[in-house]
Amino acid sequence: MKTQSYFFILLFGMLFASCKPELSTKEFMVDSWETTYLKIEMYTVNKTDSLQVYEDKFDDNPELVAQSQYNNDGTFSAWFKNTKGEQISKAIGEWDVVGDSLKVSFNYGGRDKKVSYLIKRTKEGFVGTSKYDWDEDGAFDDLLTMKTKRIKLD
Repeated sequence: MKTQSYFFILLFGMLFASCKPELSTKEFMVDSWETTYLKIEMYTVNKTDSLQVYEDKFDDNPELVAQSQYNNDGTFSAWFKNTKGEQISKAIGEWDVVGDSLKVSFNYGGRDKKVSYLIKRTKEGFVGTSKYDWDEDGAFDDLLTMKTKRIKLD
């Protein structure tokens, strides 16, 4: 009976030791990403009672594709890549992770932005969702959903 007990202890010990610990969300984010889907739902566009939805699946060779890179030092850059492979409209900022939320701060178009995204990992990358004032009407009631994939930069 002791031999069986030792066998099971050894078996479970090997299984436990062979499991890789999952990366923290912060470690997971340190990489380069491309947006593969974007949807922004603005419920009170410019303080009206109308819904406006912007959605892009980035198929069929889009003119612009959003890409970003998150660095270990807490800095990031985001840009659009055009059909010629050039980076345009680059924004540089800082990022951090609190729990399962990615928090970014950056300046884009002359405006300082601080946005928090709930991050859910996927096989290809992650899905980020945020509630923010995307239409800049003063109400933080717009919902953004983006899907990404991990990329290698040249």
